[in-house]
Amino acid sequence: MSTTPRETGSSQAQESVAHAISQVHLTGGGNRYISFSLGSEEYAIPLLDVREVIAVPETTPVPFTPPHFMGIMNLRGQVISVIDLRTKLGIKPVAGPETAVIICDIGAACLGVLVDSINSVVSPDEGQLSAKPEIESQKSTDYISAVYRKTDRLVLIIDLKKALNGEDRKAISTAATTKKAA
Repeated sequence: MSTTPRETGSSQAQESVAHAISQVHLTGGGNRYISFSLGSEEYAIPLLDVREVIAVPETTPVPFTPPHFMGIMNLRGQVISVIDLRTKLGIKPVAGPETAVIICDIGAACLGVLVDSINSVVSPDEGQLSAKPEIESQKSTDYISAVYRKTDRLVLIIDLKKALNGEDRKAISTAATTKKAA
């Protein structure tokens, strides 16, 4: 299934992604990913980690949190922290009408992740996946779990749990606790 917002319109693509999410949760299908854009690059996360994709919600800022922490939102009575993955990874945003939030299950927590656009749901063959490259960097690249060799480009597959550091996890739990106490 490769429906793109640019080809069919954002709402139709989100419906297609919603259908794929419900199917993967029902069947437990493993090797499927949701592909999205951050800046001019394409990334993906396992579809099993995705609960839903929504339009960018109104968020309530939380003081003394990292710059990429947008705040908290209310999603059908549940308080969810929202981060800007572009800012977290140091990528220049390309804001536009297709900006969306991917609601993910991160262990026991739920997290909203802001992305520039949702591209498609992909099911790469084992031959199209490679181990992450060894990168010399002062910053950790452990959040990259694999590389998907798409026909015309490379797509980094991200492990969101590893992308969050201790400060992020503390901000997420503090924000949820603060909202519950209010």
